[in-house]
Amino acid sequence: MKDIFRQFLVLGLVSFGGPAAHVGYFHRRFVEELQWLDEAEFARLMALTQFLPGPASSQLGFAIGRVRGGVAGAFTAFVGFTLPSFLVMALLAIYASSLPEWLQGGAITGLKWLAVIVVADAVWNMGKRFCTSPLTRGLAVAVALLLLVWSSLPGQILALLVAAAVGWQALRPAQPEAADSDQSAPVWRPKPLLLFALLALVPLLFGGGLWVLWKDFYAAGSLVFGGGHVVLPLLQELVGGKLSPDQFLTGYAAAQAVPGPMFSLAAYLGAVLLPSSPWLGALTATLAIFLPGFLLVLGVMEGWQWLSSRPALAGAVAGINAAVVGLLLAALYQPVFVSAVHGFGDLLVVVAGFALLRSGKVPLWGMVLGMAGLGVVAGAL
Repeated sequence: MKDIFRQFLVLGLVSFGGPAAHVGYFHRRFVEELQWLDEAEFARLMALTQFLPGPASSQLGFAIGRVRGGVAGAFTAFVGFTLPSFLVMALLAIYASSLPEWLQGGAITGLKWLAVIVVADAVWNMGKRFCTSPLTRGLAVAVALLLLVWSSLPGQILALLVAAAVGWQALRPAQPEAADSDQSAPVWRPKPLLLFALLALVPLLFGGGLWVLWKDFYAAGSLVFGGGHVVLPLLQELVGGKLSPDQFLTGYAAAQAVPGPMFSLAAYLGAVLLPSSPWLGALTATLAIFLPGFLLVLGVMEGWQWLSSRPALAGAVAGINAAVVGLLLAALYQPVFVSAVHGFGDLLVVVAGFALLRSGKVPLWGMVLGMAGLGVVAGAL
C-alpha cells in the first residue's frame, strides 16, 4: 500500500496536461518502468474507462491500483493521485476572496479567457478523435444544436441515449460472427453495482445542504461520459445556478493549472457551495463525484473482456463519444464564450491564446499564469 500511495502521489504532483496526458504518465510509469501490468492489460483497462461514465484517467489509475493491491490498492491509488489537486483547489476556494479586489477581478478575467481557449482545444482534439465520419460529425452538430435550445439535464441525457441508439444500429465495427462464441461467461461483481444504486437514492431520504451537495455531484459522476472537460456542462447545469458565473469559470480554469484529475474542480465547488464548512463541502463533493465511476469499475472490471467483445456495444460507445463532442461544443458557447468574450479585444486575446496553445510552445501551466497576469494588467489599464 505504501508503494502504491507513493507512486500515485508523485504522479499527482507532476501530472499536468489533463486526461490524455495522464494516460501517457500511467503507461510510462506502470507498464514501461515498474511493469505492474503488460501492454494488453493496460489497453483493456483504458478501453473500460472510456466506456464507463466518470473521470476516465482517475478510473484508469483506480483500476491499476486494483490490479496491484486489490480494492484497498485501488482506493490508495485514488487518494495519492487526487490529494495534491484536492488541497490546492479547496484552498483556492477558501482564500481567493481575501485577495485584493483589483487582483481578484483581473485574474478572474484572465482565467475566463483561458477557459474558452482550453474548452475550444478540447473540442478540437476530441472532434478529431471521435468524429471521423459524416454520421459522427452530424451527431455532434445535432447534439450541440439541441443543447443550445434545451440545455437542461434531461436534454443532455436524451441526447446521449439517442446517440447511443444510433451508434448501436449504424456504428458497430465489422467483426466475424464467430468471435462471440469464443468468449467465456462474464464475471460480474454485484455488490459494488448495488452500492452504486443505493448511494444514488440516499439523498432522497434526507434533506439539507450536505445531502443536496452529495446528490448533485454524485449525479455528475454517474452521468458524465468522457471525463475531463466534459464534466463542465453537466456541473454547470447541476450547480451553476447556485453560484456566480465568475466563481464557476474561475474554478474551472484554475483546475487546468493544477496537476492530477480535472474532477478536482469538485473540491473548489464544494467549498464555495458550503461556506459554513468549506473543507467538509470540498470533501463531500470530491467523494461524490469520483465514487460512482469507481464503483462501476469494481462491478464490471472482471467481466469487461466479454462485454467489450459485443460489436453493437462498441457502436453505442462510438455514438456516445460523438454526442460528448456535441455536448462540449454547446458548452463552449454557453456558458464559456458568452461569459468571457464581450468585445473584439477579448476575442483577439482568445484567438491568440488558442493559437499559442495549439503551437505546443507554451505548457498549460504557463498559459494559466500568462492569462491570469494579462487579465490583471488589462484590469489595471
